[in-house]
This record gives sequence, structure tokens and C-alpha cells, in this order.
Amino acid sequence: MRVLIAEDEYSISDFIKRGLEKAGFSCGQAFDGEAACDMADENEYDLVLLDVMLPKADGFEVMEYIRNKNTPVIFITARSSVQDRVRGLTLGADDYLVKPFEMIELLARIDAVMRRLGRGSKEVKLGDVVLNLQSRMCFRAGEEVKLSGREFDLAVFMMQNANTALFRETIYEHVWREDYMGDTRTIDLHVMRLRKKLGWEERLKTVSRIGYRLNGEK
Repeated sequence: MRVLIAEDEYSISDFIKRGLEKAGFSCGQAFDGEAACDMADENEYDLVLLDVMLPKADGFEVMEYIRNKNTPVIFITARSSVQDRVRGLTLGADDYLVKPFEMIELLARIDAVMRRLGRGSKEVKLGDVVLNLQSRMCFRAGEEVKLSGREFDLAVFMMQNANTALFRETIYEHVWREDYMGDTRTIDLHVMRLRKKLGWEERLKTVSRIGYRLNGEK
């Protein structure tokens, strides 16, 4: 999946690029609005991450220029006013993410946009485990493994964030979609069951004082 990052701050652009490439994306970088338009003309992208406050042509102008390409766009900006968000969405943006943000949130937003548009990956794979996101079926070494709905969601989230130490709070809020109240038993029980069902005893590690990390392929 090819992503164009249109962001004029080099440190932020590089931060996004590193995180996306770690997740398996291919990235192009534009550091002003004119360059973003040129790159969108010259290349086929599956998604554009677009800063609003770009030099030469701002993000809204870039959005107007590229929207006939029907490429999904997520605005990423420090401008958090309702007016700016409404303007961006009215122009055709698919989401609006306010700085500062964590990479895990950006990846979740990208996944949600691509699934909503029917362009997301249909499977998540790690080792001998395959999760089909459409049928919500799980296979290990070719054999179906029965997972509960919450176990499936937890497995997807851990696999999509492999090699990242995840706080229990982050896991709970993304998988259970509720505020974390500090009770670790629910998460720990589901992790224990995934370890057993998917053979992740050595792969799904407890990280002291944080939560869990699923070790991916090296």
C-alpha cells in the first residue's frame, strides 16, 4: 500500500514514514503543497496524509486539486478548530487527525478509512496464524481455530502492532472501545487464551509495568 505524506516538518514526516514502513507501507514524502500535487500526478497512491499548513499551497488547496483522483485523504494538522475540521471533511477528506498523535492512533485511523472504503487488507498474517478480516475466521497452520469476537479483535490489534510494547490501557480502549478503569483481569485472561489457542506462549510477551508485546517476524 502506497502512502503520500505531505508534511513540511521534516521530523514529523520522518516519524510518520518510519512508523508506516515498519507496518509494511511504502511511502513518498512531499514537503510543500506544490510538490504534493506534482507527486500525486506522477504516482498512484492508495492514501494521502495531508498537513493543512503547507508552504506554497496549503492542504485545503491540495485537497481541491487531488480530490478528482478519488484517493482517500486524512488531514493531519495542529489546527483543531471545528471550522477547519468541517472545511476539510466538506472538501472530501476521509478523516481529520489533530497533532500531537501517536503512531498507533494513525495506524488505527488508516485501517478504519481503508476498511470503510473496502480497500483495506483482507487478511492479517503472522507466522502460521492467518486472520481473515471479512469472514472473521482464524487459521493456524491451515487449521481453523475458534476465537470469540473479543479474542479475534485482540489478535488483530496485537498482530497489526507487532513488535510494539502496548500499554494495557491502550489495548483495552482500542479492543473493548471503553474507558480503561484499571482492571487488568479481563485483558490478562484474553491474552492467556490467545497464547494457548495460537501457540503464542513464546511470542506474546508480558512487558513489566506496561502491558504486552507480540513479537513479529525478525
